[in-house]
Amino acid sequence: MESPLQVAVFGAYGHTGRFVVAELLERGLRPVLAGRDTERLQELARAHPGLDVRPASTADPDSLTRALAGTAAVINCAGPFAATAAPVIEAALAARIPYADIAGEVEAVADTFAHYTEPARAAGLPVIPAMAFFGALGDLLTTAALGDWPSADEVSLAYALSSWHPTAGTRASSQVSRERRNGRRLVLTNGSLALRTDQAPTTQWVFPPPLGKQTVVAEFTTADSITLSRHIRVPHLHTYMTAAAVKDVLAPGAEPPVPIDANGRSDQTFLVEAVVRNGETERRATARGQDIYAVSAPLVVEAICRVLDGRTKTVGAAAPGEIFDAPDFLRALSSHLTVEFAPHLDHVL
Repeated sequence: MESPLQVAVFGAYGHTGRFVVAELLERGLRPVLAGRDTERLQELARAHPGLDVRPASTADPDSLTRALAGTAAVINCAGPFAATAAPVIEAALAARIPYADIAGEVEAVADTFAHYTEPARAAGLPVIPAMAFFGALGDLLTTAALGDWPSADEVSLAYALSSWHPTAGTRASSQVSRERRNGRRLVLTNGSLALRTDQAPTTQWVFPPPLGKQTVVAEFTTADSITLSRHIRVPHLHTYMTAAAVKDVLAPGAEPPVPIDANGRSDQTFLVEAVVRNGETERRATARGQDIYAVSAPLVVEAICRVLDGRTKTVGAAAPGEIFDAPDFLRALSSHLTVEFAPHLDHVL
């Protein structure tokens, strides 16, 4: 019997990393547990006997080389990605294996595209940043909703979270972003990122039932703003997040997510709505599910499976909707997401 392919998971013991390890095992792949904290790696290995433990640090390129040896791909789950993405991508390119991460840091995702599009293309390898809830899901929904439209006049992405309890990784990444922005907020304007000192505006968004009208923070720039700008021609891209969720995640001493089921998911629910408009015609796509961190695992693992199977459309640093067949990808996640389109698009699902 052929041995299962090995996939390195850097930051395997983190909150989302553990979901990724479990999803890889579920898919018949063999995770290689990598990361900076040897003790936490060994603790995780005790829960999954037989898996390789390979301590590695982004400050030690040789350790990353050893961690990736013999693997078919690497998934980077270790934030802040402003510090980890470049070293792990460099190691992946040197090992000639595909790379994907779950980065939600807008600047880190932009940096990956800026610095690795050409090196990855020259190596004939995919490098896929933000292959997670923020980045991948909105990108795939928008791409699928577009269908046969080559472009759109306007794209709006609206997020409704029942609550938002940040993980330690989210808090660490947010701290790095705040320091990088020096107290300012990041906004995508005319296809470019700009820093502003004014307060983010609020408005109302009418979500599908049962949510209905909600107060949302506008100009809530996410990784989707970067990924969508990579491959969709759209002059106006808007992003919104429910104000209650923003208040949750910014609260001093915000508690981490608490698992409530056998899979370790929290009770948080989410709804993401993508609206694309050309002239007077609109198309909408929505996705509903549970736990934004947990759902990042099937997103990134499905991506790696498709890369390893050769179900990709390009190489180099690429956005999810640019490299994958978006409708088919969303169909594959039907056990994790409920996706709906309005009007019904026969070419989508």
